[in-house]
Parts: sequence; C-alpha cells; structure tokens
Amino acid sequence: MAAALANPQRKLNRLVLTERAADGIERKLLARVRPEIADADAVARLLPQGAVHQGVALQCEPLPSRSLAEIAKAQDGQRRIVVVLDQISDPHNVGAILRSAAAFAVAGVIVQDRNAPPESGVLAKAASGALDVVPYFSVVNIARALKELSDLGFWRVALAGDGEQTLKEAVSSGDIALVLGSEGSGLRRLVREHCDTAAFVPITASIESLNVSNAAAVALYECRRT
Repeated sequence: MAAALANPQRKLNRLVLTERAADGIERKLLARVRPEIADADAVARLLPQGAVHQGVALQCEPLPSRSLAEIAKAQDGQRRIVVVLDQISDPHNVGAILRSAAAFAVAGVIVQDRNAPPESGVLAKAASGALDVVPYFSVVNIARALKELSDLGFWRVALAGDGEQTLKEAVSSGDIALVLGSEGSGLRRLVREHCDTAAFVPITASIESLNVSNAAAVALYECRRT
C-alpha cells in the first residue's frame, strides 16, 4: 500500500484506514489522497471476504499500459534483466516473482494479457509493493514480445528442466530475458522456439522441480551475479 501511495503513476481514488494504521504511515504519503478514518470492521466491509487488511483499504486504478521500448533505457551500467511469464496465472506466484524482480533490479516483468492475473489486491499483496516498483508489461503475444526483446539486444533464455545447459553456462555477459512457463504445462512450443537457448537450474534428484517463483528467484540471483 505504501508503494502505491508513493508511486506518482498510480491514480488514487479513496483511502480508508484505522487511526492506528494512519499513525504508521508517513505524512507525505497521504498528501495525494484524503484519508478517511474508520474502525477495523468498516475497513473490512470494503474488502473481499477474508482479506487480511491490517486496517487499510486503498481504492486505486491499474497502472497505465507500457511499451516494451521503455526497457531499452539504461540501468546505471548494469546488465538489463527482464522476466517473461508464459501463462503463469496464479497471482501468488506472479506476486512472489515480482518481489524477487524488485530485489534483483529487474527492468520489467512481461505477461500475456489473456493468461495472467489481473492487477488485483491479491496480486499487489503477494508482491509486497513490487507491483509499483517493477515495470509490469502486459502484451498480446509473448512470442512477438520475445522477437522485440531480441531486437532490443536481449539474449533470451528459456528456463526448463530439460534445458541444454545449466543456467550459469547459458547466461552471457549481456542483457538477459529470462522466460518461465506455467507449472503445469511449462513453456509453450512457439514461445520456446523464440528463445535463443534453454537452460536448467541444477537440483538434486530427490525432487522433480522447484516452484516457479522459487525457480525465478534462484535464476535471477544467478543472472545478477554472473
């Protein structure tokens, strides 16, 4: 919530919170929207049943749509890393990936508009503020977006258990587009064909695979340290 309040690109409509919650928020963050003080029950009634609200309800608009050309901007001399999610629809997984993306200074997370979770409170909560920190791109066609990333100078690495090499071997010194598929069906054939290589994260034989959000965190660490 604090990240949304601090994001000048986020249009804020209404903020309802308890006195205790208001005391924990920096005054400058409240300058863009007039806070309404209410008790915890009143806050809960504004939210979906069972939502954990910690005394705060913020109504806001989705962030403006973005163009992939924005990724071309320099990142203070660091290698650019983007994450491409192919049909990962669980908002908790996408939120966790956004959180890792923020931790490793990712330039953007790209999803397909028809097979990704909406910018809901569930996604924002799972992302722990990262939805307002990491650029989030919704595209019509993932394969076409990968072609555009190639034109922008990105080496496209598909993360797959049957990859040809380890991620460490696959990661070059240049800009990286890390492509992850859904936990059920993995990467679609056409998406994988638009990648330059496929790589895997070495794990022991005692378990078949990692959760996609955990795999993303490990892969981003490897990409950033190489």
